[in-house]
Amino acid sequence: MTIARIRAALGGISGVHVTPYGADGAPDTAQLARVVKRIAASGVHNIVSCGNTGEYYALTPAEIERVQHAAIEANGGHALLTVAVGRSRAEAIAAAKAMARAGANATMIHHPVDPFAAPQAQAAYFEAIAEVSPIPVVAYLRSDAIPIASLTRLAAHRNVAAIKFATTNLMLLAECLRASDPTGAVWVCGMAEGWAAPFYALGARGFTSGLVNVWPERSLAIHEALEAGHFKVARRLVDEIAGFEQLRTRFANGANVTVVKEAMGLIGLPVGPVRHPGIDALDPADRERLAQIVKGWGITTAARAVAE
Repeated sequence: MTIARIRAALGGISGVHVTPYGADGAPDTAQLARVVKRIAASGVHNIVSCGNTGEYYALTPAEIERVQHAAIEANGGHALLTVAVGRSRAEAIAAAKAMARAGANATMIHHPVDPFAAPQAQAAYFEAIAEVSPIPVVAYLRSDAIPIASLTRLAAHRNVAAIKFATTNLMLLAECLRASDPTGAVWVCGMAEGWAAPFYALGARGFTSGLVNVWPERSLAIHEALEAGHFKVARRLVDEIAGFEQLRTRFANGANVTVVKEAMGLIGLPVGPVRHPGIDALDPADRERLAQIVKGWGITTAARAVAE
């Protein structure tokens, strides 16, 4: 697959699937296949395996490999399939090469979490992996401390398909877009549906989503509105999921994946709890609030039918 086709898909929705767990606490690849197939069947453009919604940092390297193999198989080439890599540079490179052999189309490099990472060295980390990865990469940017010159150089790399911009510093995004070659990497909203409209207004394209695990049709409707420049429609569609997204931000985002997983259970697609250090389960008040939100969407019956 050419990098041009990959960039086109990344201008759509990058849906990050959850990682289901079975009764033994291990990843449940059978249920994972149902989750991935449902997202792919909805028409989501890019499926991301083992992103943050997939609890990347709570999985062992062996579990990550198992989950990604299962996701690639379940997708069956329907959507672009991007696998996430990270940790040490050597581990990230080895994982990218292994998943390329397994059939992944692209790899998303998690932002380095070393507490002593220098800003310019963070950009160099992305570049070093992009230089040897056999498949195009997406750099997952979660810091606004990296110099603009480093970011624009990264965006111009021949093997960088996109920059997943996951910081609220919109002025930095605007400066990066002005300084970047428009034929280079796509600048993607890494902050989900709620931030997509302002990102689009500045010139970014596409957005990441955990909502696709629950209600992919709503994510697709928001994307369609933004691509058509219908910002008023997009805002209305986002307003109707605001309560869900607000719940996800509870406990300094510690409830982010928990809310998604419990909502999936409410629509007939149980995927187990969340591993620590995330919140393993919602308290009764938040669970009731979530149930009312999901009920108000009116998607229970349709979602259960698809899952079965």
